[in-house]
Amino acid sequence: MNTAVRLSVSSLRAHKRRFAGTFLAVFLGVAFLAGTLVMGDTLRASFDTMFGNATSGTDAVIRSSDAITTPGESEGVRQPVPVDLLNTVDKVAGVAAAAPNIQGAGQLVGANGDPIGGQGPPTLAGNWITDPELNAYRLADGRAPAKSGEVVIDRGTAERGDLKLGDTTTLRTPDPVKVTVVGLATFGGEDGMAQVTFTGMTQADAEKYLTARPGEAASIQVRAGPGVGQQELVDRLTPVLPGGVEAITGQESAEENTEMISSQFLSLFTTFLLVFSGVALLVATFSIHNTFAIVVAQRTRENALLRALGASRRQVTATTLVEASAVAVIASAAGLAGGIGVAAGLQALFPAIGFPFPEGDLVIGALSMALPLAVGIVVCLGSALLPAVRAGRTAPLAALRETAVDTSGASRVRAVTGLGLAALAVAVTLTGVLMSPSLWLAGTGAVLALAAFVVLGPVASTLAVRVLGGPLDRLRGVTGGLARRNALRSPRRTAATASALMIGVAVVSLFTVFGASLKATMDQTVSRSFAGDVAVSTPAFGGGGSGLTPRLAPAIQRLPEVDTAVGLGRGVAEVDGKGRALTVTDPLALERTFDLGRIDGSLRSLGTDGIAITKSEADEQGLRTGDTTRLTFTDGTKETFTVRAVYGRSELAGDYVITRVAWAPHRTQDSDTLVAVSFKDGVGAGAGTAAVEKVAERYGDPEVQTRDEYAQSAAGGIDMMLTLVYALLALAVLIALLGIANTLTLAIHERTRELGLLRAVGQTRAQLRAMVRWESVLVAAFGTLGGLALGGFLGWVLVKASDGASDSSFAFAMPPLQLAVVALVGLAAGALAGLRPARRAARLDVLRAIATE
Repeated sequence: MNTAVRLSVSSLRAHKRRFAGTFLAVFLGVAFLAGTLVMGDTLRASFDTMFGNATSGTDAVIRSSDAITTPGESEGVRQPVPVDLLNTVDKVAGVAAAAPNIQGAGQLVGANGDPIGGQGPPTLAGNWITDPELNAYRLADGRAPAKSGEVVIDRGTAERGDLKLGDTTTLRTPDPVKVTVVGLATFGGEDGMAQVTFTGMTQADAEKYLTARPGEAASIQVRAGPGVGQQELVDRLTPVLPGGVEAITGQESAEENTEMISSQFLSLFTTFLLVFSGVALLVATFSIHNTFAIVVAQRTRENALLRALGASRRQVTATTLVEASAVAVIASAAGLAGGIGVAAGLQALFPAIGFPFPEGDLVIGALSMALPLAVGIVVCLGSALLPAVRAGRTAPLAALRETAVDTSGASRVRAVTGLGLAALAVAVTLTGVLMSPSLWLAGTGAVLALAAFVVLGPVASTLAVRVLGGPLDRLRGVTGGLARRNALRSPRRTAATASALMIGVAVVSLFTVFGASLKATMDQTVSRSFAGDVAVSTPAFGGGGSGLTPRLAPAIQRLPEVDTAVGLGRGVAEVDGKGRALTVTDPLALERTFDLGRIDGSLRSLGTDGIAITKSEADEQGLRTGDTTRLTFTDGTKETFTVRAVYGRSELAGDYVITRVAWAPHRTQDSDTLVAVSFKDGVGAGAGTAAVEKVAERYGDPEVQTRDEYAQSAAGGIDMMLTLVYALLALAVLIALLGIANTLTLAIHERTRELGLLRAVGQTRAQLRAMVRWESVLVAAFGTLGGLALGGFLGWVLVKASDGASDSSFAFAMPPLQLAVVALVGLAAGALAGLRPARRAARLDVLRAIATE
C-alpha cells in the first residue's frame, strides 16, 4: 500500500494539469452544495432572531383556536376575536397591557403610480399598536398615526415605492384609501420583514377598511407584568377565554411565524437550490469519470510495466484510487471554503436585486460542512472506481504494445442493454402517463430514460458524429475531416464527454418545455373558459396583492357599453370536514361570462343555501344535484347547503360556487380576484375598454386587459422562474465545458506525436487550432442534440403526468425558438471549450512532438 501511495504522489506531482478539470468540477459542485446549506441555515437563524426581536415584548397571543386550511396553503384562515375581550383580559392578574391586532390585506401604491409588492410575499395593513412593547414594528422616523388617513409604513416599502414622510398615496384595501405617510418603521431591527409590506393605520381606520364588522381583531397581544412568565400568563388567561378562543405564548407565536416562513419559502428556496446542486454534481460525475478513464488509458504501458515488475492488480487499482482520493479531499475541502464564499455572495446579492434577507452572521453548521465534504469525496471516488478497476486488469504484456489510446466503444452488449433500458423506460413512462396516471411511475421512467441515453451514448456517438461532421468535409476540407475522425476515435470517450453537457442541456430543455406548456395551458384555459371581452385584475401571486373591491363589478355593469360584468370573490369553508376554497359571485353572470361545460341542475336557484360544485368534486364526495352538504365557516357557523348545480369545468370558476348573499354573514375582508366583462353587441373593443378603464380609475386603477393580455400576465411568473433556472443551470453547463476542455487537453497529450507529424507535413497552426476547435464543437453538438431530445421527452412526461394527476387540463407545447437558442448556446459553448486546448496544441514544438513516444 505504501508503494501505491508513493506512486500516486509521484504521478500527481508530475501530471498536475491532468486533474485540473476534475478538481474544478468537484470544487464547483461542492461549493454550490455547501453554499446552499449554509445559506439555508443562516436564513433560518436570521428569521428566528428577527421574529424573536420583533415580538420580544409580547408574552401571550389570544386568537381563534380553529383554522381552516385549503389545499396548497400551509397557513389557515382563522376567525377574528372580539375586541371587547380586552375588558376581560385587562382584569386578569399579571397582565400589564393588552392591545388588539387588526390585520388584513393592503397594498400601497408607489410614487410612480405602480403598486408595491404583490409578487409572492404578503402585502399587509393593520392598526398601529401604540404600546411599543406589543408592536412588532418600531417607529424609526416621524410619528404614529393620530387621525384618519395617516399611516406608518415600513422603511423597506418606502424605499421600494420611493415614498417619504409627508407623501400622499393610495392604499388598496381593496377599496382605494387616500393616506398620508407620517412615520417610517423597522421590523426586528431590519427595514422590513423581507419583501412583506406593512401599513399601520389608526384602529378606527383598520376596523373600517380591513374587517367586515367593527369590533373584530385577528388577535390580541398581551404583555405580562414583572415576575410573570409567558406560560404562567397563558395559564391565567385560558380559564377566562370563551369557547373557540385560545392563548399561546409569545415564543410559540414567534416560532409559528418562523415555521411559516420556513415552510412556505425557505424550504422551497433551499430545495430549489439543492436540486441544481444535484444536477451540477451529476454533470461533474461524468466529467470526473472521463478524466480518470483517459488517464488510465494513457497509462496502460506504465501500469503494464508495474504488473510486469510484480505489482498486483490490487496495488495498481489502489494507485488510481489514491490519486482520486487526493483530488477528492483537496477539491472538496476547497469547495467548503468556496461554499462559504457562495453563501456570503448570495447574502449580499439578494438585497442588491431588491430581495432583502435579514442581516446576520453566516451560520456554519457541522452538517452543512460534513455533508458536502462527504458527497464530494464519494462522487469523485465513485466516478474513478471503474477506471481504477480497469487499470488493475491491465495485463503485463500490454507494456509491449505501441499505443495506449482508449479505443473502447460501441459493443453489441452495450447496444442490446441500452435498447432494453430504452424500451423499459418507454413502457414505464407510458404506463405512468397514459394508462394509470402516476408521477412516481413517470419519474421512474424518466430516470430509466436517462440511464438508457448514457448506456447508448457510445453506440449513438459513432453515427451522430458521422452525420453531424459530414458537412465539415465539404466546408473545412481536410481540417474538418480530421476533426470528425478524431471525435470518432473513441466512441465511449466522446459519449462520456458529451453526456455531461447532455444532462445540463436536458434540464434546461425540460424547464423550457414545461414553462412553455404552462403558458400554453394558461392560454388554453382562458380561451376555453373565459367568454368575456376584457378582464380587470391586479397582477399578483402568492400571498401578495389586495385584490379588487367588490364594488367595481356593479359599477362596470352600469356602463351602457357593458352587457355583463361579474366579479369572482374568494372565501374559505370546511366542506364535510375538508378545507376548501369557495368562489363567491353572481352565478347567473358567471354562467353568461364563463364556459362552465355541461351543467346539471341550475345556477339560477342557489340563493342563500345553495351551492354549485364541479363534477370531479361531486364524484369524489358522492354528491348529486339535490343532495345536501355541511359547510363550516371561519366564524364557527355550521350550515347545510343543497347542491343545486354540478358543472364540468373548474379552471377559472373554482370547484365550489356560492352567492354573495350566502357568503355575506361569514365574510371577513371582502375582495374579488378578477372582474370579467362582456360588451354589448356592436360595441368596439377600443370604446368598451376605454369606458371600463375610466371606471376602474376610481377604484384603485387596476389593469384592464384583453383575454390574450390577461393570459400572458397570469403566466408572468413563469418567465421569472425560467430566468432563475437558467442562471442556476449555468453552473452545470460550466462544469460540462470544463469536462470537454479537460478531455481535449488530455487527448492532445496522447496525440502529441501525431500532431507533430501533421505540422511536419504542412498543417499550419491555424489549421491545427481549427481542427481541435471543430472536434470540440462536434462533441458539444452531439451532447446538445442528445440533451434537447432527452429534455423534450422529459418535458412531455412531466406535462402529461401533471395533467393526469390533477383536475386541470395541461397543454403540451414545444417552443422552437427557445430550444433553437439552447442549441446555439450549446454549440457556442463547445467552441469556447476548445479554445484553450487548441492554443496549447498549436504551440507544440514540431521536432519534440515527433520525437515523443
